[in-house]
Amino acid sequence: MPQAVKEYTRREHHGDLFLDPYEWMRDKESTRTREYVAAQNELCKTCNAHLAGLRETLFDELKSHVQETDMSVPVRMNGYWYFARTQEGRQYAVQCRIPVKGEDDWTPPEVDPMGAPGSLKNEHVIFDANVESDGHDFFRLGGMDLSRDGRWMLYGVDTEGDERYDFRIRDLGKPVALDPEHASEADLPEVFKGVGGACFTPDGEYVFWVELDDAWRPCAVWRHRVGTPVDSDVCVYREQDERFWVGVGLSFDERNIVIGTGSKTTTEVLMLPTNRPEGEFQPFIPRKTDIEYDVSFACFEGAGEHGEDVPLAVVYHNAKNPNFEIDVIDMRDHEPPYALGEGVCIAQGSPYGCERGDEVAAGEDEGDSLIPNSRQPITKAYVNPANPAILQGLHGLGIEGIAIHRHFVSLAYRADGLPHVAVMPKSLAAEDFAAGRPWRFTELLPPSLEDDWDTVAQDAGELIGDHGERLWAADETPSDHTSSSDGASDDHLPGETRRLYSIGTGGNPSYDAPRMRYSFTSYTRPGELHEVDPITGEDRLLKRATVLGGFDPREYMERRVWITARDGERIPVSLVWRRDIPMQDAPMFITGYGAYEISSDPSFSVARLSLLDRGVLYAVPHVRGGGELGRAWYEQGRRLNKKHTFEDFVDATIALQKAHLADPRRTVANGGSAGGLLMGAIANIAPQVYAGIEADVPFVDALTSILDPSLPLTVTEWDEWGDPLHDEDVYRYMKSYTPYENLPEKGTPFPRVFITTSMNDTRVLYVEPLKWLAAMQERGFDAIAKIEVEAGHGGTSGRYKQWRQVSYENAWCLDVMGLGQ
Repeated sequence: MPQAVKEYTRREHHGDLFLDPYEWMRDKESTRTREYVAAQNELCKTCNAHLAGLRETLFDELKSHVQETDMSVPVRMNGYWYFARTQEGRQYAVQCRIPVKGEDDWTPPEVDPMGAPGSLKNEHVIFDANVESDGHDFFRLGGMDLSRDGRWMLYGVDTEGDERYDFRIRDLGKPVALDPEHASEADLPEVFKGVGGACFTPDGEYVFWVELDDAWRPCAVWRHRVGTPVDSDVCVYREQDERFWVGVGLSFDERNIVIGTGSKTTTEVLMLPTNRPEGEFQPFIPRKTDIEYDVSFACFEGAGEHGEDVPLAVVYHNAKNPNFEIDVIDMRDHEPPYALGEGVCIAQGSPYGCERGDEVAAGEDEGDSLIPNSRQPITKAYVNPANPAILQGLHGLGIEGIAIHRHFVSLAYRADGLPHVAVMPKSLAAEDFAAGRPWRFTELLPPSLEDDWDTVAQDAGELIGDHGERLWAADETPSDHTSSSDGASDDHLPGETRRLYSIGTGGNPSYDAPRMRYSFTSYTRPGELHEVDPITGEDRLLKRATVLGGFDPREYMERRVWITARDGERIPVSLVWRRDIPMQDAPMFITGYGAYEISSDPSFSVARLSLLDRGVLYAVPHVRGGGELGRAWYEQGRRLNKKHTFEDFVDATIALQKAHLADPRRTVANGGSAGGLLMGAIANIAPQVYAGIEADVPFVDALTSILDPSLPLTVTEWDEWGDPLHDEDVYRYMKSYTPYENLPEKGTPFPRVFITTSMNDTRVLYVEPLKWLAAMQERGFDAIAKIEVEAGHGGTSGRYKQWRQVSYENAWCLDVMGLGQ
């Protein structure tokens, strides 16, 4: 067992002194740090040597389900159809394109998915990452942009894992040799080194790129004229507030270059017409503290009184409603600047439970008017006469965005803990806008599989919904947990959602496309890409992800139940299992995140099948701190409410175990990054309910990091965690839960711990998990770490490397569950 030297470093704030024995590990280049990393990797290798066969089996199982040679559905952008090919044995995808046949060519070309890149007539390989990555242990494409005529390509590459990208300009009119010695012959000499992102103007004559400061913060935007030296570039915007990050891109209609700058709680949009790229950027609406907004532009073609176009500004903001609203402004009324709240409100989220909910009066009926919105239950049905009919009576309603194309309008929203998409013909939207009435959206519902379990159940008399209603009567006697015909346990957990899925619009880069593409997936159904005609409603399947090896989604079950947390809040928990294996005191893999308003929505995983097929129950508690039930769900799991995240996860775990669905002796928890903080916290507060903890790139020394404003994320993170540097209450609250400082004493029963981290991670520095590891080992806890030397926050690159990594992690988890043979 490697022994880490204790060399105490003083950290003193607000009268509190912490002596940190392992802060010396922050010196990444020191010999002892590197020797320590090497020794820990050797220990991990030794401890997991007995799992080599299982790892290989899991890798082979995963690989057997994947169609390794495949291609994506072509997407039209301007004059070309773009698509990606993957080939058996190759780590990365190859980007290709084919010219469109004409202006009215909106039907994707039929391309042989088994063909080699460039094998089709007129098919052009524009980027082969397998060639470009030659000689690099790590390789990630960090962005790709094209001029409108398709001749020039701007692309960024990261070969270290530190999320600093080198952008280059490639002339696609010249052939690109398919060997590493000549792969860059078509590239122009100018290179934008170590930048955060970049975009072209539509004509390809200018590049706007994002500067990163010494703390890796995107802080400024520069203008470059193609064909001139990079050192003559001009800084067009510099953000002075360190809480704000900067990005640049084009508006959807390509009429404006857009600079977006924002903190966790405040945003601002600055714009410059693309036809005068050397002008000055102007704010669309000046920033206001704690107000987030975004803007896009469109028009109602020919909808004016005399057949003229009606220009529109579409503003998405939370100035009046914490769960956001969408306002559409008729730009004929007056010239900019505009104000937040101006225009016609198209959709508005539920204010219930939100910190600023009391400011919103819309939607309250007389009987509720005396009860502040912030004290209303988050899951109370929300009614607002201004909203479309499909949004009436929903629970946890959050508005997520709108897209206006030439022929259709799509609306994204979140309700009942799941994402939703609605669509309508644009002609109806123009009529509704002119008439001042709610827009007539229709929700898109993914088709059910024939004879699948997610169709309406025959015995659904008690299946009222998923908002806290009980699936079983309170006085029922628990039945045998193996009696259910579908493998589900009669577990006396309240509520049930039988259909779980993620749905979203995607692959719609063209304003002129006559049909809308959308995709959906679930825990048991591989991703599907569909195309729907907004006028006729005709829905066409374009592609379903192929899962080989005899996979049948009907053999697996998914549902959502609701548990009650210790403070009375109801927490949704998604469950997935193999249908023919009764879930009674089963081994359980339980995973969560719960931060940054990021939702852990249903998704399919080929690697997960190996767990399910071995009888593992897969569980996802949708804990507070995420965004599953809108802004209030996020607010109740951040800053001085952060402990709700940890408590929700533990309470969900215990509820599943008490219902005899899961066995605590075979329960493994998993989380990464901020979810790694969750893992460290639950191991400290409830070690008895977990046999193992897998923590990926874990944020476990949170207080030390958030006290240091020189680190990449710290200042902007104060909006998420609070500011412990200047606020004593925040300091003491964070100190009470940060995992590294709250480990139990030696001799305390503690779960086995497996850590993954990367030396080039710029988001959660490697030093955090290393210090945590040393502290656990010093206490005699069973903790090991797999440390990537050439990788970043996302781990290794290349699909086969990633498959081996997940097989390594799953083998460890199965071993803890007693399924390691």
